[in-house]
Amino acid sequence: MAGTSCSSKMRPLTFTALFFALFTTGSSTAHVPLLLWSSERLPPLASPAAGHITSNDQLAAYLTSVFSSGSDTVLLFLQDKLSKEDFTVFGGVFGNKQDSAFHNLEAALQSSSSSVTLSALEWLGSSAILALLQEKLGVSPLLVDPETLSHLSIDASVNNLLLISLPYCNSLHKSCKEVLHGNDEVIGKVLSTVKAKNVPYIAIYTGLQPSRVISDMSESNQPAGRSLLQAVVSDVPPPIMFSVSGNPCIMLWAKNLNVSVSGTSSWTDLGTQTPTLTGSQCNVSNSVLVLNYASGFTLSFFMSQQFYPGSARNWFTLDLVQLQSGGQTASFIGSRGIYAPVEYSFHCQSVSSFQEPLLVQNATSTSQNTSQWMLNFVDFQIQGFNLKNGTNFSYASDCSGFFTAGIWMGLVTTFIMLLILVYGLHMITHLTTMDRFDDPKGPMISVPQMD
Repeated sequence: MAGTSCSSKMRPLTFTALFFALFTTGSSTAHVPLLLWSSERLPPLASPAAGHITSNDQLAAYLTSVFSSGSDTVLLFLQDKLSKEDFTVFGGVFGNKQDSAFHNLEAALQSSSSSVTLSALEWLGSSAILALLQEKLGVSPLLVDPETLSHLSIDASVNNLLLISLPYCNSLHKSCKEVLHGNDEVIGKVLSTVKAKNVPYIAIYTGLQPSRVISDMSESNQPAGRSLLQAVVSDVPPPIMFSVSGNPCIMLWAKNLNVSVSGTSSWTDLGTQTPTLTGSQCNVSNSVLVLNYASGFTLSFFMSQQFYPGSARNWFTLDLVQLQSGGQTASFIGSRGIYAPVEYSFHCQSVSSFQEPLLVQNATSTSQNTSQWMLNFVDFQIQGFNLKNGTNFSYASDCSGFFTAGIWMGLVTTFIMLLILVYGLHMITHLTTMDRFDDPKGPMISVPQMD
């Protein structure tokens, strides 16, 4: 057992030494701390190297020497979760003892005949420590309520395993410090009750599982040399694709497909649902993509392509977007702003029917009930013809023009500044000086004045 724990070598362990022992354990393997103290003497235990993790077999060997007297009363304070960081954060170890959440635990360790600290006990499961104590004592645990412990008769002539269950920070109404302070009060109350009964005891404070677990990453898995740090990109869902005879015909992708049928800010994101494509069709000149959702919505995109002599090429337009819900239909015209060369796809960061709309509601086919329906597509991209790249979009024609508002403002400001500079240079070049000056050696210049 040499080198398996941090102990005081049979001296009462001060709380400062306890925190130092807990803090110097730096391994990332899952483990829990274990504090053991007694009203009587404990077998000696040597101090381990920093970072050592005590195995379950080493603890079992030490407990064999502890429980050799034949009759022991063990008080097991078993907290739902516990890690050494709970002591370093809430223990007031930086000289602020008034802020500590473990006053009773500190007093118990200092007043005990001897104590042992296992700063890192190998964690094998929530029932490992309890099963080990049952095996060593040969008795079943008795769950004790601190409020009724004073009425319990304890027979010191036989082995007793008293289990005191303590909660952890799982309450929404109490902070972790308040919960641990309450647990410390329970520990103090139980110890006072047992001392009043004049029963020798061995107390153990540990956790069912660690409250903080740091994943163990071996150095062999780390990249050698320099590397760029970047955020992990989440998986991007594939685009919606309609195929004919196995050949992709229409593709659509959007981060959000928001629709509103109430005329308020209540939106439904159809992009989070998986649609069926029943009713979709495509040919050389026209394409229709129909998205049928289980929530009762149907979203249809009508596209066509046409040759324009002015540009001497074919262009495709999104002629119409239809939204159907509850037997009613609203139509939105998109051909005024949603178009691209037929070899390209169309992309726009925001396609909406309000606030600089690219989709304009068709007044001739809109009823009073659907006049307030709205669409808002975020990061929208669609292609209805010439899908020669298979499952990938072709080059995107973006809705943002080359000369944005910021570019225009910069150009106008530069032009004004240039005009001011040219005007200033013009004025400087036309400055004239006097062609005659006073000569102190000659007669003074006389300027006749006429009345």
